[in-house]
Amino acid sequence: MIPDLPIADLFAQGRPLRSLEFFPPKDDAGVAGLRETATALRRIRPDFVSVTYGAGGGTRERTTQVSALLRGELGFTVMPHLTCVGHSRAELEGMADRIHAGGFRNIMALRGDPPRGATEFKPAPDGLRHANELVALLKARHPDFCLGVGGYPERHPEAPSMEADLDNLKRKVDAGAAFVTTQLFFDNNAYYRFVDRCRARGILVPVVPGIMPVLSLNQTQRFTQMCGVALPAVLTKRLEAAGDDAGTAEAVGIDWALAQIRDLLANGAPGYHVYILNRAKSALALAAGLAA
Repeated sequence: MIPDLPIADLFAQGRPLRSLEFFPPKDDAGVAGLRETATALRRIRPDFVSVTYGAGGGTRERTTQVSALLRGELGFTVMPHLTCVGHSRAELEGMADRIHAGGFRNIMALRGDPPRGATEFKPAPDGLRHANELVALLKARHPDFCLGVGGYPERHPEAPSMEADLDNLKRKVDAGAAFVTTQLFFDNNAYYRFVDRCRARGILVPVVPGIMPVLSLNQTQRFTQMCGVALPAVLTKRLEAAGDDAGTAEAVGIDWALAQIRDLLANGAPGYHVYILNRAKSALALAAGLAA
């Protein structure tokens, strides 16, 4: 099979890119549902899709399965996630070799979250502590890998300051990352400030905004508390007004995300990455709204 085109080459075309993120299901029934969702999403022709790794690397086998399905069966350009959690250097090198042999040329390189129940990240024996080390390892192993890394417009929850967080991001880019995809946010001004700070630090690679169409107030509050993301009062009021009406709440989330994306593209964002939570409806609605 022909290797995937590096995402950096897509950015070089000078047009906004559209990408979607899937997470690996827990069982075979979930995989069947994901296949159905992904098949529906082929019609919007995303430039690439990513597949998460799960907290603690717990879904690593499913990540491999889903990545192969999305690439081999459905023809997507796929960017699997890879994290440092629970892996030695030798294990990471072996995984890099298998990913490369499978024709994948794009990886989202992340430190990863601690395993469930753990309160802090601890590297595995002879493992890596930081994402910039993973970037360096992957580029040394296979220089033709195109690597994305995460960025936090409102600061990583573990970072002592925004300045320290930007220093960490600069190390990842200097190690060989080709682009940054941000954590979700609901106020575009947070993204614009973040990009300005990145440029001031000499971080010149594309910074792709990560957007999540919300489904309910409770879900949104969980995400914002976990990630340290601000929830605009206007969005809160709209979700409160939706109450227990799931359809209305989802419509509110789609409308908010659509407004975010339109504003981001109008102001020069290099594209957008949608955290779709394996739901086709939100992504299809966004695509329809943007095409209107």
